[in-house]
Amino acid sequence: MAKTPVLTSQAEDFPRWYQDVISKAELADNGPVRGTMVIRPYGYGLWERMQEEMDARIKAAGARNAYFPLFIPQSYLAKEAEHVEGFAPELAVVTHGGGKQLEEPAVVRPTSEMIINASFAKWIQSYRDLPLLINQWANVVRWEMRPRVFLRTTEFLWQEGHTAHATYEEARDYAARIHRDVYADFMVNTLAIDVVLGRKSPAERFAGAINTLTLEGMMRDGKALQMGTSHELGQNFAKAFDTRYLSKDGGRELVWQTSWGSSTRMVGGLIMSHGDDNGLRVPPRLAAVQVVVLAIKEDEAVLAKVHEIGAALRDAGIRVEVDDRTDTPFGRRAVDWELKGVPVRVEVGPRDLADGTAMLARRIPGGKEPIAIDALAARLPALLEEDQALLLRQSRERREERTSDVRTIDEAIEAAAAGGWARLPWAELGAEGEARLAQDAVSVRCLVADDGSVPETDDAPGTIAIVGRAY
Repeated sequence: MAKTPVLTSQAEDFPRWYQDVISKAELADNGPVRGTMVIRPYGYGLWERMQEEMDARIKAAGARNAYFPLFIPQSYLAKEAEHVEGFAPELAVVTHGGGKQLEEPAVVRPTSEMIINASFAKWIQSYRDLPLLINQWANVVRWEMRPRVFLRTTEFLWQEGHTAHATYEEARDYAARIHRDVYADFMVNTLAIDVVLGRKSPAERFAGAINTLTLEGMMRDGKALQMGTSHELGQNFAKAFDTRYLSKDGGRELVWQTSWGSSTRMVGGLIMSHGDDNGLRVPPRLAAVQVVVLAIKEDEAVLAKVHEIGAALRDAGIRVEVDDRTDTPFGRRAVDWELKGVPVRVEVGPRDLADGTAMLARRIPGGKEPIAIDALAARLPALLEEDQALLLRQSRERREERTSDVRTIDEAIEAAAAGGWARLPWAELGAEGEARLAQDAVSVRCLVADDGSVPETDDAPGTIAIVGRAY
């Protein structure tokens, strides 16, 4: 009798497969309040690695970490009309505290433009205070009507950057720097997701921004996932809070601002971009555990050897875990590590030990092969890099194979319905065509130049709209 599959297959039911992976790989659970999630240790380990990699890039771009309050006076949100209108349906508002009705309701942070600008207005006095580059790692609350773990939850974790500059050009260039050197570099070179860099159409911009730069990834079902955004805020929030600086010539000038963010949604992107019917496949550069060394059965010499191998691999700079839980059947443990997507398993039993070898199981390309134990520390770093490159190549090939160049809205809708993206001239689509797409649950994911670069303006000659269905 055939074994019952551990996971629903992607071809049978992709959303069910996604939920199965989250459960069976022990990434997260649903929280007790609708739309919230409990991130389990293995899932949080992925987020911690994302934080570590992103934080280093953010600091290299000159920003420093700070923390701002979770509660925002409701009156602050009324200061920028477009911003409050954009977030109004998602707001959670506290009206009572300490057993009493509050004098002014407090909004639970949906994003921090307002609370941070209140501080910027106090901190910025002259041109010497600029640029002011701040980032925070925090949680936010947006009351989600259609929750899905990691992708859309009422509360989620993220980083949000907020900056103030003396000129429009400085702010524009910094938003582009974050887009390119922080987000794209991390997503391509660490997450191994071949994201498309572009700008949002006016209808898709962040509420209160004058431009939004985005990174769009294609998931294995052909849908798009917005992985991160970087916004040019212009002077909209500076006007709302009268955030001015004394210029070198003595004038009082409004600052120019940016904001940018990425979230635990990237964990969802990791699952849906790289996972297969056996579970997760975690890129080696991201993996909290790059190699797991398993003792096949209880044997004193085997247990000693797996710990010796683990120590040698750590000395070689590999993130390793030793699994010596021989009271749990080996097959079950192997399946669990496969579900979790650990790039490499090194399996050692008495027979292997007698031969001076181990069995090497590679999660990303698949397959097993024996390897001399003495060769592990020298060979594994190169294999991990090979697997990292393979995931990125597969991500790129999938996107290229499932993106069609079309000329009409109907063709674009057909391409999206078939599980892919479409490219068509923005000049031929426009805002009216964008509204027509929305009737079929298709959206403009981003605008790119005809050479694939980010266009300088929405209506730059040769601008292409990339459209598809999205999460």
